[in-house]
Amino acid sequence: MTDLQLQPRAKGLTRRQRRRLSRGVQYTVFLGAVVAFAVTADWGRLKNQFAQWSIAKQMFPDVITLALKNTVLYTLSGFVFGLVLGMIVALMRLSSVGPYRWLAGIYIEIFRGLPALLIFIFVGVAVPLAFPGTEIVGGTYGKVALALGLVSAAYMAETIRAGIQAVPKGQLEAARSLGFSPARAMVSIVVPQAFRIILPPLTNELVLLFKDSSLVLFLGVTLEERELSKYGRDLASTTANSTPILVAGLCYLLVTIPLSFVVRRMETKTGEAVR
Repeated sequence: MTDLQLQPRAKGLTRRQRRRLSRGVQYTVFLGAVVAFAVTADWGRLKNQFAQWSIAKQMFPDVITLALKNTVLYTLSGFVFGLVLGMIVALMRLSSVGPYRWLAGIYIEIFRGLPALLIFIFVGVAVPLAFPGTEIVGGTYGKVALALGLVSAAYMAETIRAGIQAVPKGQLEAARSLGFSPARAMVSIVVPQAFRIILPPLTNELVLLFKDSSLVLFLGVTLEERELSKYGRDLASTTANSTPILVAGLCYLLVTIPLSFVVRRMETKTGEAVR
């Protein structure tokens, strides 16, 4: 190749230089947007509306001992119910019996397609109308567990199914050769390995449920049953200030940020184990 052929390439930017230039432009635009926001925002009005320390102090310790506690209990109850139901639906989806697969598929498509808000309204309104005089076990906690569980089970079922199918078929065949029945091989050999694979997405589902627990207000709760969002909104209405909303949001972050960190760590370890 002659020097004349090499000359145009020498004058242009290399691929690495283009990437650096692109990153530099992006950082500059982002920094410019941050500076513009910092300069144009009315920080005094924001502070008066969202950062009144005297109002924030009134929320403690109830925001932790009552609102956050209820939010965690609602989330855990919904997660446990959803995990059990999701496991059943996943096994039905993998069943060799046609009606089981059809029922599981219909359930997953319906409850993945409906907004969580409609599920809460259905549990709070439609169930009492359909079964007059029947009380859901656990009161509000039972209703929340049912509503959150119905929503999360559809997603967990697909996650569990994918995890089971990711386990090498040789594991099941080896268990069968040792005299395990199909059901025992699935429960004792395949499912534990599948859960090791799907632990990060299941933890991520727990984070999503923690935020969806704010829909409990559509079930009608007492003062002692309020979760973070309801507690913050009630105080914001009483004080005519949005500081309680900000404090409630920070309480959500106290749980979701550590959980997100745990998810990333598990995903990293899972990736290292696969390599």
